[in-house]
Amino acid sequence: MCTGACSKFIAIPLYVLAAVSIICNIMLFFPGLDTEFAAADREGDARITQEVKYMGGLIGGGIMALVPAIHIHLTSAEKCCANRCGMFLSIGFAALGVAGAVFSLSVAGLGLANGPLCFWQNTESRLPQWGTPFFNSTESYLSDKAMWSWCVLPENVVEFNVGLFSTLLVAAIVQLVLCCIQMVNGLFGCLCGTCGKEGALTSNV
Repeated sequence: MCTGACSKFIAIPLYVLAAVSIICNIMLFFPGLDTEFAAADREGDARITQEVKYMGGLIGGGIMALVPAIHIHLTSAEKCCANRCGMFLSIGFAALGVAGAVFSLSVAGLGLANGPLCFWQNTESRLPQWGTPFFNSTESYLSDKAMWSWCVLPENVVEFNVGLFSTLLVAAIVQLVLCCIQMVNGLFGCLCGTCGKEGALTSNV
């Protein structure tokens, strides 16, 4: 496959994944699709899961993936990129995408591991309270859905967080793979030249 065409093949999914990451991160600020908790958090009462505020999906999986996607797409504007400089620059932009994907992946992993912040109570707690009930738990709440009932508010917050953080995790993994492929593709395009319309290699700059 032509290195320019390969770049286009990589850029289009990156656009989609960046959009998905941004949407998921924004939705996580509104657990239960309710603005009440976000408003209370802004006033100083912690109501939003801490990992959401790191904005891994918005910054890492979103902006840091969108910027390389745009440049990578531009290198394939003519279907087969005709300059080595563009392919060389795409390596650096793809590296930025890798860093963003790793950031988003790390935040999503932490969000899943630590669990949501919620108003919770179980048989061992004396009074209902706001906190992260699964953080110091000896068992994994991900494998024991009976623990999900500990969280009373926001309603269905565990399912909400698990679904969105899992989506961010998968999106970040795919972004990481695509950006790594583009780094290799960009290297080939830079060193070997890119194919012309009839498949011949060119050395145009």
